[in-house]
Amino acid sequence: MLNPDILQWARKTAGLSLEEAAHAIDLKEAHGTAGRERLAAMEAGNEEPSRPLLLRMAKAYRRSLLVFYLEQPPKTGDRGKDFRTLPGGMEPQYNAVLDALLRDIRGRQSIIRSLLEDADAAKLPFVGSATVQVPAPELAALIAKQIKFDLNRFREQKTIAEAFAYLRVQTEVSGIFVLLLGNLGSYHTNIPVDTFRGFALADDIAPLVVVNDNDAVSAWSFTTLHEVAHLWLGDTGVSGWGGLAVEQYCSDVAAEILIPPKELEEFTGIGKQTLDQLAGRVSQFADRRNVTRPMVEYRDFRTGTITEKTWEDLRDRFYKDWIAHTEREALKQKARDGGPSYYVVKRHRIGKALLGLVDRSIGEGFLTYSKAARLLGVKARNVEPLLSGATSARGVE
Repeated sequence: MLNPDILQWARKTAGLSLEEAAHAIDLKEAHGTAGRERLAAMEAGNEEPSRPLLLRMAKAYRRSLLVFYLEQPPKTGDRGKDFRTLPGGMEPQYNAVLDALLRDIRGRQSIIRSLLEDADAAKLPFVGSATVQVPAPELAALIAKQIKFDLNRFREQKTIAEAFAYLRVQTEVSGIFVLLLGNLGSYHTNIPVDTFRGFALADDIAPLVVVNDNDAVSAWSFTTLHEVAHLWLGDTGVSGWGGLAVEQYCSDVAAEILIPPKELEEFTGIGKQTLDQLAGRVSQFADRRNVTRPMVEYRDFRTGTITEKTWEDLRDRFYKDWIAHTEREALKQKARDGGPSYYVVKRHRIGKALLGLVDRSIGEGFLTYSKAARLLGVKARNVEPLLSGATSARGVE
C-alpha cells in the first residue's frame, strides 16, 4: 500500500490545493463524493489511487512515478545555494511553487546538456573561473568582454524591453541560456519577486540564467547580469531581494557593467536634497540609461553618495511606486480585448537560443516531440506552432 504522506507531499510541493490538484489529475465526482474530497481521502489513507490515476498525478505534480512508491517523502529538491536572507538572519520561508519550478528548471537543463553533448559542444571555460577575491570592476570587465556587451548599444535601444533583448542576445550567443520564468505555466502559480528574483545554474556546457518575469521589465537586465556573475563564480542557487555577501558582490558586478562609477559623479552633493528631489534625479538618470531606479540608488549608496537611511527610504518609495504601477497595468490589461498571442509570449519567455536548439535537435532526430514539449514547457501539440517562425540566436547579432 502507498504511503498517503507521499501523496500529500507531492501535491503540496507542486503548489496545488486539493481542488486545483483534483482538477489537474481529472479526479471527478463519484458516488456523490467530489473530486477534492476523494483526493483528501486518498491522502488520509482511506482510499487507494489506481495506477492510471498515479500516472496522472506524476504528470501533474512533475514527479517520477517511482516517487509514489517510496516509504517516506524525499527531502526538499536541490536548490543549490540559497543566497537569500531576511532581516534578523532568518531563513526564507519554504515556497512549494518555487521548489517545483526549480525542479522543472533542473530537468530542462539536463535535457539541454544532453543535446549539446550529442552535438559535441565545447565546454565554456568562463563558468567557475572567478572568485569573490576578484575586484568587482575587474570581473565586470571580463563579463562584458566575454559577452561582447556594448553599453552604448544597450542605451541606444528605444525601450527598456529592447535594451534587455539586446543584452539577452549577447548573453545567449556566449553560450548562456536566459529564460523568463515566474510560474509553472499559469498565472495562478505566479511567484512573487520577494520570494525569488533570479536563479543561476552553473554548468560548463549548458549554463542557465532564470529571471522572474513577474519583476519589473526594467529589472530584468540587472538580474540577468547578477546571475551571470554567479555563473562566473561557479554558483548554482536562488537569489532574492537581500542576501549573503556574495549577493552584494554579484550586484556590484552587475551595476558596474550598467553604470560606470564616473557617471555617478553627477550625484555629488545631492545629500541635502529632499526625498522628492532625490527621487526625481534618480528617475531621470535611470530613464536615460534603460536601468532601474533601485539600481541607481543602490549604486549611490555603495559609492557613499547617499546614506544608508536615504537609500532605504528611496528603496521603499520606489518599491511602493512599482506596486502601484503593477496594479494599474493589471487593470488596464483586464480592460483590453486582446494582447500578445500565447505563442508570442511563450517564445519571449523561452528565448531564441533554446528555441533554436530545440528546432535543430528535432530536425536532426536527436529530440522527440514529447521531450521537446517538456523542455519548452508546453504540450506536445504546441511544439510545432511554437517553433514556427522562431529564429536561432546562435550567431545572431
